[in-house]
Amino acid sequence: MSSPGNLVPNATAPSAVTKPVAGTAAAVAPAPASFSTAALLTVMLKSTSKISDLFFTTGKPPMVEIDGKLAPAGIARTLTLDDTRKIASDLIGNNPHALGNLKELGSCDVSYSLPGAHRFRVNIFMQRGSCAVVMRVIPTVIPDFDALNLPEELKKIVGLRNGIVLVTGPTGSGKSSTLAAIIDRINREQSYHVLTIEDPIEFLHPHKSCIVHQRELHSDTPSFALALRAALRQAPKVILVGEMRDTETIEIAMEAAETGHLVLSTLHTIDASKTVERIVGAFPMAEQHTLRNRLAKSFRYIVSQRLVPRKDGAGRIAVIEVLKSTLRTREYVEKGEGDGKTLLDAMRVGGQEGMQHFDGDLERLIRAGIIDMETGLAYATNPGNMQLDLSDLRLDAEQKVKADALLE
Repeated sequence: MSSPGNLVPNATAPSAVTKPVAGTAAAVAPAPASFSTAALLTVMLKSTSKISDLFFTTGKPPMVEIDGKLAPAGIARTLTLDDTRKIASDLIGNNPHALGNLKELGSCDVSYSLPGAHRFRVNIFMQRGSCAVVMRVIPTVIPDFDALNLPEELKKIVGLRNGIVLVTGPTGSGKSSTLAAIIDRINREQSYHVLTIEDPIEFLHPHKSCIVHQRELHSDTPSFALALRAALRQAPKVILVGEMRDTETIEIAMEAAETGHLVLSTLHTIDASKTVERIVGAFPMAEQHTLRNRLAKSFRYIVSQRLVPRKDGAGRIAVIEVLKSTLRTREYVEKGEGDGKTLLDAMRVGGQEGMQHFDGDLERLIRAGIIDMETGLAYATNPGNMQLDLSDLRLDAEQKVKADALLE
């Protein structure tokens, strides 16, 4: 196998990156023909504290994502094919598994740290014959419930003794942050053995009242399924699985939940109904009825979230849907949904039990003035129904406009 350096033909010795220009949304500065990847990352991160992702691609300068929008940062010049290969090589380092995946599969995942500073979840992939890099910035401080605006109901997860809790949503919706807040609260309030299996490790959890062991895919274990199976012999009370990727992982996670473990995991689904269908649909038709029965008994919460721009322009806020295990929701999961018997119906009438649905939380934030009405309608699952629910607000706004016109 070739060494990582072979990703970068004719790479020259690195040199320092100049300081960013002050006063821009994402400051940029000229750079010499060669540069240090670590120094470039440091300059990019200094441009603003709101960066969520960094992007490196041939034909564009380095870019950052701030509140969902891209802006240039770090150096002003366009990156060349050799630049992106050098950055990819520096990030992969001496990781033969990642390098093999990049060469054979066209993409790889790694973690990367700046000493004493930030950590990153990195995906490197090939496109049009060149390397491209996307780096997710992992906050150094583990977020808490208040900072993430999480519902009070989710604090009850800390007291659960067994079952499955799923946090779902699209990429970049804050699933990892929500799970980190839950694990940190368990770490402070319980005295357990907590085991996480991640790809890669994101938030670093120090031992507090709990012992927290964190295993990273490929460096500590070859697969989620193997690590999960081993976990059953390692006496954890809480197991965090980075993602339910395949039927074997789902099967072992269900087994762990059924044998007295609390299992936390994620799925890339947009709501509770799609989450149930994704899990059930991963199995052959002959096994799906049994799987529904097992899932109905083992799930405790399905939490779905999306990030929506705030009205004041100060970033984004999580809009959250919470499905809780109750007699009604377990029946709908086991027997399937039908007219008047959907998980959404259960969440709409389940407020007293701690449940909430996505459009209901959007409406709450709109009425509180945190999200504007147009943005809320754009993100709503059913914009027509929400428009009817908000008709009183629209009427009040129209009357205010008329009153202001008369005063003029």
